[in-house]
Parts: sequence; structure tokens; C-alpha cells
Amino acid sequence: MSLMPKSLPLLTASPNKSPEFGVAIKVEFEVEFINGLKDIFEEKIVFNKLLGLKITSLTADHVTARIDMRHELVGHYSHNRIHGGAISAGLDAVGGLAVMAAIGARHLDEPPLQRLQRFAKLGTIDLRVDYLRPGIGDYFELRAEVLRLGSRVASTRMEFLGANGKLLSTGSAAYIVS
Repeated sequence: MSLMPKSLPLLTASPNKSPEFGVAIKVEFEVEFINGLKDIFEEKIVFNKLLGLKITSLTADHVTARIDMRHELVGHYSHNRIHGGAISAGLDAVGGLAVMAAIGARHLDEPPLQRLQRFAKLGTIDLRVDYLRPGIGDYFELRAEVLRLGSRVASTRMEFLGANGKLLSTGSAAYIVS
């Protein structure tokens, strides 16, 4: 179950650093960009749809998503634990989403549809996941932030949390952006 209707903007403002001065500035995404990014992430990337990934928050420097536990995601039948592959795939996906948001913020001078087309070249080149605790719960929250967005490679840090907010897994990844 999605927490927000599809037409509602997720979050339209975020602090971001100006590359010239390192000063926090406010970045505002257009509803068209947010809805387009949500459509790409939740519908057009079919594997994300299979996992049940839903965006819950989107800013230029931080994203969150949610996966509701379903029978199809069980990795250990006697404990009803989520499969480690679902965890790593979810972390990879939200890391990529954070990069998409950062790229969108970097190119605010372009129309929303033009910015959305920039994501066609995005791909994972390295992914590390540390499984800290068993993934047991009704739903899971995934968080990601971009540590560095270069002209060719972006680096991210991700977290996978239980419904109670307890950290279950962490991840870091590198993505090719050009």
C-alpha cells in the first residue's frame, strides 16, 4: 500500500550545496519531475515493481522508499525472513534513485522531461551490502544519500531498516552516470 497518492508531490524542497560556495541552497523539484521519476522508479523499472518498492520521500540529497513484506519475498520459510537478494536489490534501487534525484537537482536549468532522460545511462558498477540482522517484519524502510556526484561516477550510502526503525542492513554503491 502506497503512503501517498500518485498525484501528490512527494517532497518539493531540499537543502543542497552550491558547487561554487558550498552553501546550502533550497532545491525545488517540479511536480512533473517528481511524478515522472516516481513513474520510472515504481512502474517502468519492472523489477522494482516486482519487489513492491514505493517512494515515500524524495529530495535532492536524500530518498526513502518502502517494501511491504509479502510471501514472494521470503528467503527463509520457517522464520518468514526477507531474502537477502531482495534486500540487496532494494538497496541498489534506492541508491540509484538517490543518484537520479541528485542529477535532477544538478540540472534544474533543463525542463523536467529532459532531466528524466538523463537516467537512461545510469547503471550500477559496484555494490556492497552488510547484513547486520535478520529481515523480519511487516514492512521495511530503505534510505539512501549521495556521497559524491561526479561527471562520470556517483557514490552512495544506503540503509535497510525494519518497521521498528532498527537498522538491518547497510550498503554502499557506485553508479556510472554518463
